[in-house]
Amino acid sequence: MKFIKQYVFVIIAFITLSISAQDTRDIQGGMWIPSLLKGMNEQEMQQLGSKMTAEDIYSVNNSSLKDAIAHFGGGCTSEMISPNGLLLTNHHCGFGVIQSHSSVENDYLKDGFWAKSYEEEKINESLTATFIKRIDDVTAEVFKGVTNDMDEASKMRLISQNINKVTAAAQKEEWQKASVREFFKGNQYLLFITEVFTDVRLVGAPPSAIGKFGADTDNWMWPRHTGDFSMFRVYADANNRPANYSKENVPYKPNHYLPISLDGVEENDFTLVFGFPGRTNEYLPAVGVDQIANVLNPAKIEIRDNALKIVDSYMRKDADIKIKYASKFASTANYWKKWIGESQGINQTNAIEKKRALEQEFSKIVKEKDLVGYQTLLADFERLYKEIEGVSLARDYWIEVAYRNVELLNITFSAFQLEQAFLRGGEQAFNQRRDAVLGSLEGKFKNYSAEVDKPVFEKLVKLYADNSPKEYISSNMVGADFTALANDIYANTKLASLAGANELMTGSAEEVIKKLNEDKAYAFGKELHTIFYSKIEPKFQELNLQLGAVQKTYMKALMEVFPNKRFFPDANSTLRVNYGLVQGYEPKDGIYYTTQTYLKGVMEKYVPGDYEFDVPQKLQDLYETKDYGPYGENGKMPVNIMSTNHMTGGNSGSPVVDAYGNMIGLAFDTTWEGTMSDLYYDADIVRSIMVDIRYVLFIIDKYAGAQNLIDEMTLVHPKK
Repeated sequence: MKFIKQYVFVIIAFITLSISAQDTRDIQGGMWIPSLLKGMNEQEMQQLGSKMTAEDIYSVNNSSLKDAIAHFGGGCTSEMISPNGLLLTNHHCGFGVIQSHSSVENDYLKDGFWAKSYEEEKINESLTATFIKRIDDVTAEVFKGVTNDMDEASKMRLISQNINKVTAAAQKEEWQKASVREFFKGNQYLLFITEVFTDVRLVGAPPSAIGKFGADTDNWMWPRHTGDFSMFRVYADANNRPANYSKENVPYKPNHYLPISLDGVEENDFTLVFGFPGRTNEYLPAVGVDQIANVLNPAKIEIRDNALKIVDSYMRKDADIKIKYASKFASTANYWKKWIGESQGINQTNAIEKKRALEQEFSKIVKEKDLVGYQTLLADFERLYKEIEGVSLARDYWIEVAYRNVELLNITFSAFQLEQAFLRGGEQAFNQRRDAVLGSLEGKFKNYSAEVDKPVFEKLVKLYADNSPKEYISSNMVGADFTALANDIYANTKLASLAGANELMTGSAEEVIKKLNEDKAYAFGKELHTIFYSKIEPKFQELNLQLGAVQKTYMKALMEVFPNKRFFPDANSTLRVNYGLVQGYEPKDGIYYTTQTYLKGVMEKYVPGDYEFDVPQKLQDLYETKDYGPYGENGKMPVNIMSTNHMTGGNSGSPVVDAYGNMIGLAFDTTWEGTMSDLYYDADIVRSIMVDIRYVLFIIDKYAGAQNLIDEMTLVHPKK
């Protein structure tokens, strides 16, 4: 097929591009596929100072760095740091697990947890660690039979069928899994063979005063002083294969684990980050970025800002609510602050104007070369983004209010799905869905307070009614007194407690549905959810399908029109490599951020009793005595590092390795000004934040006294 051949030609062209004339700024950024590093990427890494080959990083037949990297829980990254299955990730990645083992009497969030033996490690249900065994290009197989004269829906149906065939025919072991993912906006497809381990146990975590130091105030900020790490262990069966929890399981023996460097970093040291970045959109047109930064982000920021203020006020005065809402609050605050920084970064770097300039150049070349099929792409974008703006805004309001941040409305959504299951599949489908709903409600109500949720409902539903496009709001919202509405619903609903929800959902399908529809919270939520599925989502998906088709062609066109530019596939939660340098930067005129922070900075921020900036007494004592062991540097204890690596959500917990493949840091954040890198990477301003691995070792050893964990690791001095 013609378009496949063109795509392959472009890929070859940019992979073989000479980098001899480029400066280091031009070759930073990008989230590269580890199986395709030979050529341009290998040269770029070595130009930045790497001593590793592409084979050292990714190999199918030999031990390589990729064998130490695991997708943690489906949303973060983690890495093997011992031959006995010891797994390192971020504290915020393990936060929910740590919380699940905590109580007011035994608060591991507050006090930390350290297993001094295998027997003391905590078992976790539904926690996984996934390793990539092999990556194959299956683009030709996926595009088999697809022609340019097909409409987009027909293309996608055939591609989906082909993906199912490729997945079913994949060569793998019985205990391995296969999946196919798209790249370059659907111009390339790769097959991933994985091993998913389901027996992953909690080993260690510092108290939140270390692992979450600075909390929401410091989130996305520099200088940073956070010991954001937690430790787990992967267990396998007697054959070193994935197995569900059993007392007979033994620690997993990885094909590779990361040696740990005690030598620290210096300005311009090479850094490589290996992980599972979640989602980027680097190749959106200017009109798309403009809509995100100036329409959609502000709406979502306002919603979460109001929710956070209400929840915070309750967390500060009630210890039980603080524990219940700790994980939810952190999750909500994370992207709230990220969106603020993203919009600011887009405007600060003039990203929209730069994209428009690129588009002008693109249009000029397309016209000069008379490239058929590319002439209307930018006009199509303008038209489609104008059409989709209202429904995208309405969709974000439903997601942020009805699905995410008002917990009672989320519960009504589960009940709504139960009613829909009956309408589609009868009593049998209803009973299956009810079992799933009741199981999920137990977890939800464990960490729920109607007292907290009620004012959140009142504020956020009013925002929804006032600001969402009017054609997409519920009749119950029009002219409502939202204080009276909230009082009425929360006083009369049975869905605000587990006992009440169980009562409503007991009986035959018809009895349950009748009781649900008589419940005031359900009736209110049902109207919102019905509007979403009947008006919002169909319209959004229709327009989004059209946008996706234009974006796919535009991606292909960019690579064809600009053969000498660097192009990497957007992040999609698959394994990627990115490389950079340890470098500071100038966020504003007259301000320069250096690359390293120290324990001294923790003490400078210390506020006794404050939930964000308290410091454990033992850490204060270690600072006063300068008892840093072999982990200190010139009488100081390093804490965090900053580099130019290009990361996003999902990279949390990624290892940062040096030029030789030794671990030097643990990635956990991006600077606020650099959060716009999901849409536009700029090496002058984008910086990623890591825990210096020496601080991790210091906390394990000197603070926790967990020498058993230190003894498992391989500590090295590559610079000496």
